[in-house]
Amino acid sequence: MSNDRLTTLLEEYAELEKRMEDPAIHADQALVRRVGRRFAELAPLHAAHAELEAARADLAAARELAAEDPEFAGEADAVAATLPALEERLGEMLIPRDPHDAKDVILEIKAGEGGQESALFAGDLLRMYTRYAERRGWVVEVIDAQESDLGGVKDVSVAVKTKGMPEGGHGVWARLKWEGGVHRVQRVPVTESQGRIHTSAAGVLVLPEAEDVDVQIDAGDIRVDVFRSSGPGGQSVNTTDSAVRITHLPTGIVVSCQNEKSQLQNREQAMRILRARLLAVAQEQADAAASDARKAQVRTVDRSERIRTYNFPQNRITDHRIGYTAYNLDLALGGELDGVLDALAEADRAARLAGESELSRRQ
Repeated sequence: MSNDRLTTLLEEYAELEKRMEDPAIHADQALVRRVGRRFAELAPLHAAHAELEAARADLAAARELAAEDPEFAGEADAVAATLPALEERLGEMLIPRDPHDAKDVILEIKAGEGGQESALFAGDLLRMYTRYAERRGWVVEVIDAQESDLGGVKDVSVAVKTKGMPEGGHGVWARLKWEGGVHRVQRVPVTESQGRIHTSAAGVLVLPEAEDVDVQIDAGDIRVDVFRSSGPGGQSVNTTDSAVRITHLPTGIVVSCQNEKSQLQNREQAMRILRARLLAVAQEQADAAASDARKAQVRTVDRSERIRTYNFPQNRITDHRIGYTAYNLDLALGGELDGVLDALAEADRAARLAGESELSRRQ
C-alpha cells in the first residue's frame, strides 16, 4: 500500500476533524456540509488504520510475552493471522475513488422511442427510483416534470438527496451513478389490443449535484428566455411567462424549467441542473485527458449505451454491462434495487483493483 498516500489522507482527516470542532465554521452551512462529507468519507479509512495499528501493537506485545513464556506463542500466531485481512482492507481503501461519491444527484428521465408506452415506462422508472430512495432514507425533490396524457412522464428532473452526512462518504451518487443510459422495456402496452409484446425505451441521466464552488458560471455566458408553462397535451397551465429556458453559450447546453409558479424559482432550478451538467462535462474532459490506467480506475462501466432490459413476461431484469440477470422485476420496480446495484459496485471495485495493480506493475 502507498504509505505516502496513507499519510496524506490521515493528515487531511486530522485537519478536517479540527475544522469540524471549530464553532466558526457553523456560520456557513454549505461549508459545514462540504467539510462534513469529506470527513465522513475519510472516517472508515481512519478507523481501518487504527484497527490495523492496534493489531500490530497487540502482536508485538504477544511476541514479547511469548519470548518469556512459550504458552503465549499461540496468542501471537492468532493475532498475526488477522493482519493480512486488515492490511488488504486498508489497501483497498487507498485506491483512488470517485471524487463525487459523497454527492447528491440530479436524476433526469426522458421518454424515448415507443410513444405513450415509453412515457408510461419513464413514469415506472421514476417510481422505481423514488421507492428506492425512500428505502434508503433519501429525499426526492421534483425540479421539473412534463407529464403525458396517460399518466406517464415525457421528461422529468428530480434531485435525490441524503439526510445529513452520508455514512462513510457514500452518498446518492455512489449508488446511482451507474443508472445513466438507455433502459429498455419489453411488455404488452396498455394501448395494445392484440396482446403483442412491444419494446420501447427511456433514457436516464444521472449527474452529481454541483455546488457553487464546483462550477463557476459567468453571467455573460448564459442567455435566459422566458415562456408560458404548458401541461399534458400542450394545454396552458399558467397565464404568465414564468417558465425559464437557460442556454449556456460556450457549450450549447440548454435547460428548461416550468414547474414552479414564479420565474425566479424556475431560474434557480434551471441553474441547478445547468451546474450539474457542466460539472459532468468537466469530469468527462478530465477523464479523456487522463492516462489509460487512470481511465480504467475512474470509468469502468459505459453509461452511454443500452444498459438494462426490463422483461415483464419473464419478470426478468438484465443489466447488459455485467451480465447480471434476476427474475424479480416486480420487486426491482418496487424499489428493491440493491441486487443489481451491489453487482455493479462490485464490478467497479474489481476493475479499480485491476487498474491499480496494472498501474503498480508499470511503475
